[in-house]
This record gives sequence, structure tokens and C-alpha cells, in this order.
Amino acid sequence: MADELKPSPNWTASQVSTWLRSLEVEEPYIEKLNEEEVNGQILLTLDEDFLKTKIGMKLGPAHLIIQKRNKLINSKQKPQEKIKPNPGKNTEDKQNIHQKAVQGHPEQTSVRNTEDCVERQTAQEQCVLTSKEDCRPRPFDQEAIDFIYVKNRVLQPESGAFNLISPCHEFKSLSKASTLDRTRLQAKFAKEVLKFATGCMNIRTNGTIHFGVMDSKEDAGYEHGEIIGIAVQEKDIYVDALDYIERSISSDKEHVRQCVRPPRFIEVLDRESPDKKRYVVEVDIVPSISIVKSKVYVVCLPNFKESTNKVEFEKDATLRRVGSKTEPVNDKDRNDFYLRVPDRDAQRKEAERNQSPSAPASCQDLGRKLKVLMTSGKKFIEKEKWFIFVTNKFSPSDLCYIDWLLNMNVFCVFDFDPDSKTSGLCSKYLQHHAANMHSLQSYRLSGDMSIGDFTSDLHLFDQTSWIFCNGRSDFKGNETQCDEMTWMKTNMTFLRESVSLICKQILPKGTFQVIFLLTSPVEKPLLHTFYEFFTKMEGHEDIICICESEKDFQKWQSFAEGLCGTETVNNSSVVGMKMSHIDSTLQQEETLNTLTSKYLPVFVKRKCLLEIHKEEQMYSLEILNVYYCNETSKEFIDEEKVNIEEQFYRGGKVKWLNFWLAEHNYVGEVIERDAYHDVSKLLNDALKRKAYQSPVNSMNIYHHPGSGGSTVARQLLWNKRKDLRCAVVKPSYSAGLVAQHAVELREYEEKDPQTCLPVLLLIEDSDQEYLDDLRNELEVATNNKIIQCGTPCFILLSCRRSHDPESKCKESPLQNVSVTHKLSDQEKRKFAGRHEVLEERYAPEFNLTFVLMSKGFNDEYVQTFVKHLLEGIDRQSVVTRLICYVALLNTYVQNSFISQSHCQALLSLTILLERFRQHEFEKSLGDQAKLVFLHLKDEKTHIESIRIIHPLVAKEILHQLLENQQTQSSLAMDLLHENVLFEHRFGRVEYQLFLKALFLKRARISKGDTSDSLFAPLIEHVCEKEKSPDKAIELLTEAFDRFGQDPLFAQQLARLHYTYEKFEEAKQWAETAAKELPNNSYILDTKGQVYKRWFQAKCKAIDNKPKTAEQIADAVETALKAVKCFQECEKAADADKGTNNSSGYVSEVEVACSLLKLISSSLVFSNQASGHSECMKYLLTDYIPEEVEDAWQPFHVSLKQLHKTTQDALQWISEDLSYFQTGIDLDGEETPECHEGMRSHPLKWLAKKSSEFGKYFSEADLTALHMQSIPANLTSFQKRMIICQLGGGNITSVLSKLTDQREAVPLLEKIVSLYPSDPIKAKFGQIDIVNYITAHITLNCLSLQTQNVAPLKDLQALCHQFPKDKRKCLPSALFLLTLLFWPEDHDTDVEKETKYEIVQSAVEHLEKVYWIKMKDILQRKRRLYTHFFLGSGNGLDKFVHKKKVESVTELFSVSEKRMKWFRGEAWKNPEIATMLKRVSGWTEDGVVYLDGPRKKKFSILPLHVPSVPHSNENITFYLGFTFRGPVACNILVQQ
Repeated sequence: MADELKPSPNWTASQVSTWLRSLEVEEPYIEKLNEEEVNGQILLTLDEDFLKTKIGMKLGPAHLIIQKRNKLINSKQKPQEKIKPNPGKNTEDKQNIHQKAVQGHPEQTSVRNTEDCVERQTAQEQCVLTSKEDCRPRPFDQEAIDFIYVKNRVLQPESGAFNLISPCHEFKSLSKASTLDRTRLQAKFAKEVLKFATGCMNIRTNGTIHFGVMDSKEDAGYEHGEIIGIAVQEKDIYVDALDYIERSISSDKEHVRQCVRPPRFIEVLDRESPDKKRYVVEVDIVPSISIVKSKVYVVCLPNFKESTNKVEFEKDATLRRVGSKTEPVNDKDRNDFYLRVPDRDAQRKEAERNQSPSAPASCQDLGRKLKVLMTSGKKFIEKEKWFIFVTNKFSPSDLCYIDWLLNMNVFCVFDFDPDSKTSGLCSKYLQHHAANMHSLQSYRLSGDMSIGDFTSDLHLFDQTSWIFCNGRSDFKGNETQCDEMTWMKTNMTFLRESVSLICKQILPKGTFQVIFLLTSPVEKPLLHTFYEFFTKMEGHEDIICICESEKDFQKWQSFAEGLCGTETVNNSSVVGMKMSHIDSTLQQEETLNTLTSKYLPVFVKRKCLLEIHKEEQMYSLEILNVYYCNETSKEFIDEEKVNIEEQFYRGGKVKWLNFWLAEHNYVGEVIERDAYHDVSKLLNDALKRKAYQSPVNSMNIYHHPGSGGSTVARQLLWNKRKDLRCAVVKPSYSAGLVAQHAVELREYEEKDPQTCLPVLLLIEDSDQEYLDDLRNELEVATNNKIIQCGTPCFILLSCRRSHDPESKCKESPLQNVSVTHKLSDQEKRKFAGRHEVLEERYAPEFNLTFVLMSKGFNDEYVQTFVKHLLEGIDRQSVVTRLICYVALLNTYVQNSFISQSHCQALLSLTILLERFRQHEFEKSLGDQAKLVFLHLKDEKTHIESIRIIHPLVAKEILHQLLENQQTQSSLAMDLLHENVLFEHRFGRVEYQLFLKALFLKRARISKGDTSDSLFAPLIEHVCEKEKSPDKAIELLTEAFDRFGQDPLFAQQLARLHYTYEKFEEAKQWAETAAKELPNNSYILDTKGQVYKRWFQAKCKAIDNKPKTAEQIADAVETALKAVKCFQECEKAADADKGTNNSSGYVSEVEVACSLLKLISSSLVFSNQASGHSECMKYLLTDYIPEEVEDAWQPFHVSLKQLHKTTQDALQWISEDLSYFQTGIDLDGEETPECHEGMRSHPLKWLAKKSSEFGKYFSEADLTALHMQSIPANLTSFQKRMIICQLGGGNITSVLSKLTDQREAVPLLEKIVSLYPSDPIKAKFGQIDIVNYITAHITLNCLSLQTQNVAPLKDLQALCHQFPKDKRKCLPSALFLLTLLFWPEDHDTDVEKETKYEIVQSAVEHLEKVYWIKMKDILQRKRRLYTHFFLGSGNGLDKFVHKKKVESVTELFSVSEKRMKWFRGEAWKNPEIATMLKRVSGWTEDGVVYLDGPRKKKFSILPLHVPSVPHSNENITFYLGFTFRGPVACNILVQQ
């Protein structure tokens, strides 16, 4: 984008800001320039010095801005440069400019416009002349110097003789001549060289003539001395051109040969066009006195004559250097010139004598310099800092000394050695560490991928990324090595993108250091890499160069000096130090004594070595080894122990080092809370081997936020690390990956998977869904490993926040432990004693959180504490504003923080040197901020951030700082308007996620909140506590715009508006959201809810008015719009494979029932005796009463479809509940609005709504139905509707009678009596058959004495009316086939085989329907419901409902009941053995088969996969019936 914008004097300051953003310049710099009113005209005159001194800009961005501006100005001038005017013809220049101005703008031909144009050109030229980088020339007359020039850098001006030894310089562009043929080019080159050489020799001075360097007199548009370079096709053209010496010098030819050195070709690096190879050709002249003494050299200069087409020689000339020119000696001065030859000889001789050999460089303390650079001036190399290495080829001897590198936190390596994986640095590194092989192309970020996804895909923070920058010799893919020119054509863009991505989006400044480790000759790609890092990192302070060879360093130095100056390059480079010395020096500066050795406990009570690269391959786990921290150097402990302890007692998360320091008596003990002993007891119990025990056990620690729950959990791991294999699960990794790594950890260096130590895994702040996933994955893994039943393999220790930990503990005391702010008497004594010790060692403000905890976070104490803390605070300062912002986020968003980089941007801090960054930041905070802010560092990215020391303190700070002066809504609005925070690059994703959560994320009890909320807690606070819904709407509207009109904000705005009955606005917002996400079922549900609520409001408004057809027409229209929206929601939900949103069906039923109620209560249908039958006639036939014909004209078709659509919706809900028996998922952020009854009691809700629906379409009163017999003259439709009203309208409602048994038997008998006495002749539809059969099965389960139940054979005969094509059968019909045709003991073999075929065919199709129903939703997320078990009876008596089976544990508490079924203990109850029938079968390769069918094996799904024996065994099991088919329960190996 930057290249598309052309700097113009007419730009406003705002346009300048836009251009700077396109260059990715940091926002604080842009704002500063904007404040200083830097417009286009000022931009054209800026230089680096102004940007650095006045704006406080770092060298990197300052350099980038000036360079990009000049490039664009030059690109504007290029057309003018093609026809270069003669020197001095200023008038001609002006005429050309005037002519161009006229051509470009025909209407602007005034003299004034011409002058403006000239002035602009002059300003631009001045700008170019003052801002290009200086550079030094190649060292004079030195062989084998590896030197490089950079295009557009500027050499010092041409010079005359100074002291005869320092060379004078002359520049020639040779731009035109270099394109000529060999003869012409050689003549031109020889002429310029001989002219300059004889001029230098005659006055006895050294000199260098440079070709490819601009002389401003000849080259308009360029600066004098500017390096451009020339294309050199054949170097021998220039070398052979010096053969003209013999033809041009009449005498002393050999002298000239000796003094004129052969041409040297110095490569020119072009950063903009790296694929074009250009050189500066230089010739050194060295007139040694021993050669030139007493001589004057006369030359005949060659000249190619176009007229004769050959080279001719000019007449003899004696030349000399006069100032910066070479001129002939005129006749007038000739005698004097010859007479003074002895004087010049004497001067040369003296100059040569005084030219002492270069003194040896002073001996630098390179060891100290290296230490300071690598530690950023600190005492140790920072463990939290990432290192990026840029390397080339290593020699075998150097590879022996890289131990210092192996202990460092290496983020990535840019490796230019193609053989590195086989014989270079990479091969050596891989012996100790895991690394991922990448190419530069791997770092291309596709448009739709977030940075988080990108870093996750490449595992950038898990293992070192090894980037092969110039091919990889061992790789079969398309990564080949190429020469410099090809590399720059093909890889330059990839390099630029990868460096930009790392420096601008992945790692913030200050969290990493770049080390150029140069161990072989430097090539151009390495120089380009330095340039990219220099510009993207905005300076040089985090870049170090280490180079053993001074010769290799020369080329690097010549390039780097132009960017950041000689002094900076020297200060940040360590040159001439052997790799062995580097190794020994840096190992002393590392926090670990040696290359770390880690050990794990093993089953046979010994220890094994955990190899580092193996540990890194299990990157989703933080593995706690036996001797954790033992390898930490004593110097580091002495230096850091106070800081580590202080951070912990101020509220920081406990580190393993805290426990280690306490264990080794460096600091006081870490207090053991009572909960620690509770959870230890649970762990010991879980480790006891029990025959029925699952290989995966779970324990939960529920804790108040900030009460020390994480400390308790980690304390348990620390104390068990020598007996168990302990690890913390790192966040953001899939359950499948964690399970894979956990299995690898368990089996590492163990001989037999059956005898391994259990793995204790700590999972922090994860939801139940993730824990279930992980448990499921581990169970499958242990099952595949054929682990013996009862062997404890994995213990999952979940540590989660909760606002009511004690109630969670009561729910399941055998699994859960609570940690609260409230201390027991014993804990109070421990805390009081520790408090006294800490008071002696630290000032009270350094252990604030500990003090608060020791007071039990008493509300009154927290209030007093905060009040005292905030005394004298400047409420108007930017620091106080920052405290308020952090407190607001910490109060409402769990685990929120603001990155330190964001804070520095808000405080407008420009910190020049990295080593002072933290000091300067803390210095900028007020006393109060220093006390309440806790500094965090991300364990993965090392990004630094801040939060308030405790959530309760944050809440109180927010309350006291705002008081009556400001509301939380206005503070939130201010936060939204903080451009600096919102647009700041680093940590932007996390910050914006927290900000979104502040406005969108609802409270969830399941996530540890106090209640389930309808809106984000902040929005509810504004509506309820501030009593200002309008403010809440204003906030969400602003957030909607701030987040790029995010449809999720529009959805919330629609919900908020309809909550406060602002329906027109709600409709507009819902439509806005749906327009952006037209296939999102949750947003379509919200759109339907708008009309549903609107309909309810309209009904309420006309409640006490006469309900004429005209009066209710508006409400009817709104209801039908709601129904249409919910039907769209249903279609979207059915099409979405990743979700199961049933809210559309539920809401459609609710609106339809309300609409039926409204219609039936209208005057048209309620005021006459036959009103109800009139209403039914209208809804079910083509009949339209006269009273409604016109008023309801648009709705007739929709209203007549209402019966069918509502019945279909009820049928869908029934089927869905038949599979899973669960309501709507409440854990997602997109939780739909629906009736509370559907959420908590879905079966009751369905029964109620089915009954309500039946009531509107039947003429019977429910009370009367119970009391009287059924009239004989009812139609089949009326009977069906009465059945529906009685609760028999669908299979789920019928089966729910088994759960809710009040009056169930008489109701079912009434339902059965409504069906024809001979159902086979009645020719029912599928649904009627299903409902009829289910009613009989249910009635039989409830009452064995009833006479109304049809025999099994009659029901089986009725099943033959189901479609022969099983694909057309309803799932409920297939389910009944599996039940009714299950063979009986007394059946003949033929009968059994026939029945098995029917059952197997039904199961086959049930399985297909099941997977369609499941979509891509995880199986454990929607667990199958088992309706019946196979009992020991015959006929219908063999079906035992689940409720009856579960009744054997009804005397136990809920938690005990759950544990008994989960562990399998309940199956051992003698009552179950009497009630149920065990069937026999066998297992084959982990698959359960039923013993019975002869023709085709019948596989049975195991309900609990780990219960399947691993070997092929004969088994017995109980049989359950689900909508997926039969399932095997309580599988036992047959003895």
C-alpha cells in the first residue's frame, strides 16, 4: 500500500498519518507527528535527526520513513532523469518542468503554477540531498577484503591530495558507457583511469577512481558521491582495458603498470531490486617513491572517434591533480612543474616514512562485552526471553562448542546452510532438542488465518522452528539451494514477510533478541536479513552480531554501518572471539548450571533420564521432573529468591521455584491449606487398586477466584512428583493431543504398559466439556493398550473457579474439594504466624494479597484497604485512567489483563533502550498503581502484562474510584474510544477478545459464575444498577461500530431492545445481524424472538379489549412472522453440521400455541355455541367465515398450515429427545432464548405443549375426559387430537409417563381406549402405529394387572404395516422393531433367525439415522439414552424401563448414586440380577458380538468402551435398547 501512495506537499496531517500506517509505523509515533501538525510539505523536508530528537523516534522507523519517502520521490523523478539536462542549464530544467506541468494540467498554464512546480522540485531535490545514508569507501589497496556497497548510499565528496598517503577520490557514473560495446567501453574506461592515474602519479598522491558512483555535475537528480553501480557483463573487459597503458604511455610504461592496481569489483547491494547484480569498479593508484622518483608521466589518452569508428589517441599531455579535478599542466606552469619534481619526491618519501604500520588494535575485553550484550546488562541470560539466531555454515570444530546455545530459549533459527540438517548446526541441535523444519514459505500467513492459529499450526511456542533459508539438501521436497541472484529473485519476498510476521505480529519488542552468528563468509542474503530485522525491529538494540573471523566481518560491517553508524555496529558486535571461548563465557551467564538433566520416577522405585527432545515432543504438557530446579545455579537463586517470593505473596501465580526454595529453606514454607489434605486423601483413595475401577479417575478443586486453589493443586503435584508422573496440561491444546502425550509420558522408559506409574494431570480453568473429552480420549487409549481392569492409569485433577465452591463440594464429596476465601481456625493460625515473619522481611505493600487472604477477604477489610490505598490519588491522571480500565476488565472478564505494551502506548512512553524498559515503565506508574498492579509474563510468548492483584480488590477499586463522579457505563465508553489501546499491534487479539467479552459474554453457573445471565454482567449492571437501558444500548451500539459492525453485537442489541419492548429497533438490529450471517441459526432465532416478544406485547395490549377479527389481525400477522423466522432457524440449524440448535422448533411450538389461543378466543369463534367447531373448520378445511375473510385475507394460507407445521415441530422435538433426553445446550455463548421449562424439564415441557396443541384441535375438555366416557361419534381426527391432549401424541410424551407416574395408568388406559378395537383394519399411519404400540408397552410396564394391553403378537402384526423400505421408516418405528422382535427363549431356531433378521435390518438403518442426527457433534456431548433393558420375563414383560433399573440406588445421595453407576458398582446389586437377563456373546478384536444369529454376526455397541476385554473372550452382558440400537452393559468375561 505504501508504494501506491505518493508523498505530496498538498497532503494534510491526516493523510500523512494514513501513509505512515501503511508503512506499519507504531501508532504513538504517528500520533506524535499528527500533534506536531506534520503535513505533506513538512514531510518532504524531514530528516532522520528531526525524527529522532524532536519526535523521540527510534533509529529503525526513522530510517524507514526517510528511505520510503525518498524512494517514492525518486520514482517520481525517474522520467525526468532519462533525458538528463546539461550541467548548468537551469533554464532548460524549468522549461521542461513547465512543459510537463502544462501537459499534465492543460488548464493550469499560469506562471505561478510553473513556479510552484519548480519550487516543489527544488524542495524534493533538497530533501533527497540531505537524507541519504553516508558510507565509507573500501579500505585502500588491501587484498582479499570482502567488502560491499549499498545502492544510494553516499561516499564522501571527491577530494584532492591531502597527505599523499590518504587517497584522493574521483567518481564516474559510467552509466552510459557501461552499456557500450567492448571497444568503446575499454577506450572510455582506460581514458578515465589513465587520466586520473597520471594526475595522481605526477603529484605523488595515492588515489582511487570509482566507476558506478555519481558525480552530481554530470548526473542530475543524484547526489554527489551516490553509489549506483554498473552492470558488468565481463570483468576481463575492464582488466584488459589497462593494456592501453602500453599504447598511451611513451616511456616508463612499466612504472605506470606498477602504480596502477588491477580493477577491483565491489558488489552493490540493491535493496529494492536485489535480483540485479551491479558493481562499483575501483582502481587504486599507489605511486611509491621507489618507482616514480624524478619522473614526470606524459600520456596520450585514448578516445573512440565515431567519425572514423576507431580508437585514436589525443596529443601528449602532462596531467596533475588540482583539488578534486585532474587537469593538464599548461605551458605557462610547465617549467615550474618540472622544477618542483624533487620537492614532490621529498614530500612523498617523507609521507611514506611517516606511514607507520597500523598499530595493533587495543585489546578489548570481549568476554565482558559478550556478557553485557547477551544479558542486556543483567546478571543472567533471561529465561523468559526468546532468541532468534541467523546463521550460516558451521565448521565441524565450531559445532563442538555450542552447549551455550542449547540451554537458551530458541524461538527460531534462520539457517543459510543447506546441509545443516545432515552435518551442520541443526543436526547437532536435534541431538538435544526437538525442532520443526520449516522454509521461508512456511511463514506466509493466509488471509483468513489468525495469528493464534498460525503459531499453533507451526507449533512456534512449543518447539524451535528451524527455517532453512536457502534450500535443504536432505529434503525431497521443492527446497533447493540457489545462488545469490536467484535467491534474491525467488526468496526475498518470503524473507521480508517472515521477518515482518515475527517482529510485527508474533513477538513484541523486548521479548526477543536476534543473534547473527556468522561462522563462514557472509553472502548478500544474510545482509538482506539484517536489513529486514533492523527495519522491522525499529532499531538495532536487540540485534547482536557474533563473528569469529574479522575478515568475514568486513562485508557485514560495511553494510551495517550505513544503517546504524560505525559506533553502534562496533558496540553490538563481538568479533574475533573463538567459539570455544564464547561457549565457556556464556555458560557462566545461564541460570542453569549445565545442559539440564531431568529425571522421572519409574514403577520399580528407580528413576530414569528424561531426554530434553523427548520432553519437547510432549509439548502439550509441562512435565514436573523429580529434581525440578536442582540444576538452577546458586548465583541465580541468591539474586532472584527475594523477587520470586515477593511476587507470590503479592498475588502472583505460584511457581515450582517457590516450592523448591521453601523445600531447601531459602525462604519460608508455602502454607498447606486444609483443602490440600482433603485432595491428598482423594488422590490416595484413587490410587488404590479396585477391580471395578476405571483406569481414568477425576478429582475437582473448586475455588473462589484468588483464594489459592491453583496453589493447592500445584502443591499436590510438587509433593507427589517422586511417586507419580506429574504434569500440567498447557492451555489451547486439543484433548486428543493431550491424551496422546499423556500416554507417551506414562509409558516413557517403562518396560510393560501394564506396570507403569499413574500420571497425575492438572487441568486448570477448563470447562466440563473439555474434561469429558480428555477423559474419553484417555479411556479409549487405555482400552487400546489392553490395560487390566482396575489399574489406575491417569488421575485428572481439575482446578476451576467457582463463586460457590462449597455447594459444588456437597454435590459430590467423593470427587470434589472446595477452596474458599474463608479460613478455618487452624488456617488462621498458620497465616497469622507467616504474616509476622513476612512483616519483618518486607514492607506491608509487598505482600498485600497475603495480608488480604489472612483476613479471609473480609468485605469491610477490603473496603478499608482500598480506601487507604487510593488516598491522594490524582483522579485525572492517565495512570488512574489505566487503573480504572484494568479494574473494569478484571471485574467482569475472568483472567483478563492488559499487555504492558498497551500500557506504554497509553502512557505515551517512548523507551529508547530495551534494558531500561521495565524500569521506565514502573517509574511512570504512580505509587498506587505500583501497589495494585501485578506484573504477569505469559509462559508461552513471554509477553508482559498487568492485572489488579485480586478480583475483589479490582471490584472495590472500580467502586471507590468512580463513586458518584462517573458510571461504569461511561468508563466502558471511554475504554471503547481509546484508539491507542484498541489499535495497538501487540497483544491486539487478546485485548480485543477481552473487550468483546466485556460486552457480550454472559455469566454461566457452569463456568463458575454466581448465576446465569441474559446479557453480559456489565450490560446487566448498566440496565439494573444504573437503571439506564438506553446507556446499555448506546454502549453496545458503539461496540458494534468499534468492532467493524460485528453481527454478534447487532444480535445483542436486538435482544436488548426487545427486552425493553423497543420492537421496531429490535427488528432493525436483528435484520442487520441476519444480513451479515444469514445462515446462523442462533441469529435467526433472535430474529424470531423479536417477533415472538412483539406478538406477546400486542396480545397483552388487547387483552381487555373486544377481540374482533380486525382488532387481532396485527397480532396474528406478527405471530406468523415469528413462526416463519423460527422455520428459517430450523433449516439453518439442520444444515449446520457443527451444532444442534433445537430452539427454532421449540419457539415455533410456543408461538403456534399462543396464536391458537388468541384465535380461539376471538369474538368470531368464542361467542357462539359452535365457535370451537367453526374455528377447527376454518383451520383444517377450505372454509373461511365471512367475519374474517377480509380482515385476515393475507393469512388464510398460513393459518390453515398451522396444524401440520406445529405437529411436525412437536414430532421433531420428540424424536430428538428420544435419542438424548436433554434440553437445549446452555454452555455456548450463542445460547438461544427459550422457555425455562424446556431447559430444565424437557420431557414435561413436551408433554404439556402436546396436550395444549391437542386441546385446541379437539372439542373435549380435559377434566371432562377424565370423568366421562368417550363419545362414540368422534371422528378419527378428533380422537387423535384427544389422544394428543391426554399426552399420547408422540413416543416421548408416552414414555415420559414411566418417569412421571402420577395418574399415568388411567390416562394410558383412556388413550388406548380411543384407538380402534381392530387397529390392523384401521390402517394407521406410521406415527399412529408408533404411539399405539408405545402406549401398550408403557401401560404394561406400569401395571401388570391391566386388561387393556394388547398381546405381543398383535403388536408385532401391526408392525408389518411399517414401510417395507426401511429407509422410509421413522427412527421410532425402527426402535420398536428392535424391541418387539427380540427373540424369546421359547422361539424355534427358525423363528429366532427371522426375528434377528428384522432386528438387524432395523439396527442397520437406526445407525445411519443416528449419524445423520449426530452431525459432527462429539459423541460424549450428546450421550445416548437407554429407554429399556432386556428383562427376565416373557412377552411385553421382558421390557424393563430404565427408571425401574435405576430405582435400586434411589436410597443413595445424588453424588453417591452417580459414582456407583459410573464405577459399575450398581450392576452388582442382586435386585438387578433378578430383574434383568444376561445374554451371552463374545469379543473379537475389541468388538462385542451377540450369541444367537446364525446367518450374520450381530455386533452390539458397548455402552462403556473400557469395559470391553482386550483379548478375544466369551462374555455375558445386560442388553439395553436405544435409538441407535441395542447396547451392551456390564460386560463380564465368562469364567
